[in-house]
Amino acid sequence: MGEDNLKKSHIIAVLNQKGGVGKTTTAINLASYLAKAGQTVLLVDLDPQGNATSGLGLSHAAQSGGTYEVLINGIDITDNLQTTEVEGFHLLPTNAQLAAAEIELVGQKEREFALKKALVGVDHDFIIIDCPPALSLLTINALTAADSLIIPVQAEYYALEGLGQLLSVVQQVRAGLNTKLELLGVLMTMYDSRTTLSEQVKREVEQHFGDKVFDVVVPRNIRLAEAPSHGKPISHYDKWSKGARAYKQLAHEVRQRTGIPKKK
Repeated sequence: MGEDNLKKSHIIAVLNQKGGVGKTTTAINLASYLAKAGQTVLLVDLDPQGNATSGLGLSHAAQSGGTYEVLINGIDITDNLQTTEVEGFHLLPTNAQLAAAEIELVGQKEREFALKKALVGVDHDFIIIDCPPALSLLTINALTAADSLIIPVQAEYYALEGLGQLLSVVQQVRAGLNTKLELLGVLMTMYDSRTTLSEQVKREVEQHFGDKVFDVVVPRNIRLAEAPSHGKPISHYDKWSKGARAYKQLAHEVRQRTGIPKKK
């Protein structure tokens, strides 16, 4: 499987099967702030909705080579990387074809390892995978390729609903496909310090996950919500916003937990 080559990069899957919890926002902005700290970062858009692609200002329709072609047609991933306005931050984009990959992968030999094989030889410091909001074969590919997992959890009622199923899938992948997979951390998103609900949910998540919960919480922030429509990470849309400060802190915590130091 080219295990030695994969050691060059730390691969992080960002996953929650519930939609609307800040998954893509986290993938984009974590990648941006890791790159701004001097790391080379590849963001893989593995969600057929393509929100990471559009959120970085790229048109789905314009993508002739991306995640689908890499997984299904075996094209070289390095030939299809798109640059972003953040130095050292590249994107493997996607388009609507990726939805078909789920069906086409089923008939492939070692179908769970398609993404892992594609990432062999990629030499970025970090590879961030924006997973689809589903426990699908694409998600299994991400977990099989990843070293670690970040779970964004929205500070709302039913925040923990479905996480048991997700963690069960993670355990199955760890047992059968990827023994090194670990939970890097749980990230509280859309946190509103003015409400007792947000604090109650945070305490409940901390009871379940202990020190796996990141210290930083991502607040509800209109500038974070606006940034994707301008095709920019928050670091370039409004670097002084509360959302920007939160994701800068998350990147710092991720570097600490992975042992990969800041380069600049």
